[in-house]
Amino acid sequence: MTDPRRIATLYRMVMPGHVCPYGLKSLWLLRQKGFTVDDRHLTTREETDAFKAEHGVKTTPQTFIDGQRIGGWDDLRRHFGWRVSGPGSTSYIPVLAVFAVAALIALAIDFLTTGGISGRVLPNFIATAMCLLAMLKLQDVESFSSMFLNYDLLARRWVPYGYIYPFAELLAGVLMLAGILTWLSVPVALFIGGIGAASVFKAVYIDRRELKCACVGGGSNVPLGFVSLTENLMMVGMAVWMAAMAL
Repeated sequence: MTDPRRIATLYRMVMPGHVCPYGLKSLWLLRQKGFTVDDRHLTTREETDAFKAEHGVKTTPQTFIDGQRIGGWDDLRRHFGWRVSGPGSTSYIPVLAVFAVAALIALAIDFLTTGGISGRVLPNFIATAMCLLAMLKLQDVESFSSMFLNYDLLARRWVPYGYIYPFAELLAGVLMLAGILTWLSVPVALFIGGIGAASVFKAVYIDRRELKCACVGGGSNVPLGFVSLTENLMMVGMAVWMAAMAL
């Protein structure tokens, strides 16, 4: 329930061809916090530019509370005590999201095939995670390969490996998930996982370099470190397990 004594004024772009998404978010947050919002629309580019010039700001939306300018969407979140990541800040959230989705898919596969949970959950999880991570890399192979060159030992000696890697990871993941062509999937996973683990270990734990990992694509802000090393070691472990099962 809103309190009429808590008034916020929000200036946001609402044009025929564009409604600012951050303006909508700001409006929603203010109402969630119990404010009565004086929602003022900037309906033309000229009106928006004039508003920016008048208040000395570079962006909209802009929120005012009790006559004091709070600022844009990030400023509003900070005002209410929300955590806001700075430009270029790193986060493990992208790769953790991949692992969480892969785990759910693995559980679903196991339930559909066995009616419950079996020992195939872990192998299916690793294979699915490999496929998802490869998919993210394949969205922009050029960008991935450039970031990959910052730390991968083989790619730095032979540049085409950076372009081949996502396809190799996807191939190994699909074959492992299907349980076929073990003679091909095991060597591929051992090769790329082993080189990857060695590369990450050297860059992070020996050279002490602070880099971003290309594991979820070239545009990510995931820090190179333990999670990246784990990804590669999982591939190696999966390959060893499948080789043992095939014997």
